[in-house]
Amino acid sequence: MTGFAAVVLTGGAARRMGGVDKPAVPVGGVAMRDRVLAAVAAADPRIVVGPLADPPPGVLAVREEPPGAGPVAATAAGLAALAPSTATTSGDLVAVLAGDLPLLTPHAVELLVVAVRQRDVDGALYVDDTGRRQLLCGVWRTARLCDAVSRLAVARGGVLAGASMRASFADLAVAEVTWRDTGPPPWFDCDTDRDVRQAQEWTGSS
Repeated sequence: MTGFAAVVLTGGAARRMGGVDKPAVPVGGVAMRDRVLAAVAAADPRIVVGPLADPPPGVLAVREEPPGAGPVAATAAGLAALAPSTATTSGDLVAVLAGDLPLLTPHAVELLVVAVRQRDVDGALYVDDTGRRQLLCGVWRTARLCDAVSRLAVARGGVLAGASMRASFADLAVAEVTWRDTGPPPWFDCDTDRDVRQAQEWTGSS
């Protein structure tokens, strides 16, 4: 699986977890952020948007402006950090992922990549059992996503702080992917301590 980049968003405030550095919280002894980076080990480049003082080899760390401005501003910062050839070639793909997806796997990412490559769509997102799109667990055609974020920035007078991810994707054709494999859903995110305990249970590390 090649030919895609990855942007991992890690700058959230984690208010429901007391303001901790949530992506650094371990599940099975491994920080959630590192689990997501491992799931996109095949990506080039891999970009973390958020506070990361010592990024691992092959990972670029950038910040959204202003820090804590939300996932759309963070996505824009990640896209801006891509090499120009990557950001402007319509055939290239980028995974945009939350940094608190401890159950994400390379196989789960590959299913999204395949869904985009095999269909006439702008991107692919997982949907849960209720049909709700998991907005921070998707793969996109890089140029289409760049255009969508740029249009939203223009509509908001250049200010992306606090913008809605749903609004960013409003004009994009999205393939909805259902997780049919055995095992826990790869889009499961950890917003609370209870979620972390559930992830620990699923990984057999409770």
